[in-house]
Amino acid sequence: MFAYVGLRTACFDTPLGMMRVLADTQGALLRLDFEEETVHGLTPEQLAGLIHEPALAEPVQTQLDAYFAGKLQQFDLPFSLQGTEFQQQVWQALQTIPYGQTWTYGQMAEHLGRPKAVRAVGQACGLNPISIIVPCHRVQGANGMLTGFSAGLHRKASLLDFERRVHLTGLGDFQLSMPAQLDLF
Repeated sequence: MFAYVGLRTACFDTPLGMMRVLADTQGALLRLDFEEETVHGLTPEQLAGLIHEPALAEPVQTQLDAYFAGKLQQFDLPFSLQGTEFQQQVWQALQTIPYGQTWTYGQMAEHLGRPKAVRAVGQACGLNPISIIVPCHRVQGANGMLTGFSAGLHRKASLLDFERRVHLTGLGDFQLSMPAQLDLF
């Protein structure tokens, strides 16, 4: 298990709600999620060992602000993904899904050369530690339905709808919404 003592953390607001960033001592992101009060998977003792450093959020918030303004489609923040070899392969592959587009879990499994690993891909997506920047929201069910998103399907739908609109029109105007049906590629 990964040691969390001495790691830095900060919270900041986004159009989708408060986010918490967790970074190592070199500044590489370890987690970015919508859990202000907790960190996914951490015990209260581990959480107490985190160092609160508000300035840590500044570069992350700057890039997310640009993303939500429709001006940034690819992030260049340093991060360190901690997981199994397969999870890391999935998380790396997520970063190849073009902005404004989606893949199915099956397409992701095929891309990895493991066509029968659809459920394992879904599980790895669900464990993605760096929300939005490692875009697990761009993966959907085989029938085009939105499935699983640890931050809630309303956030996934809003992110996909926003990226689709920016991709098609070039205009960014993020709005939290739950579209009745998404017309995805």
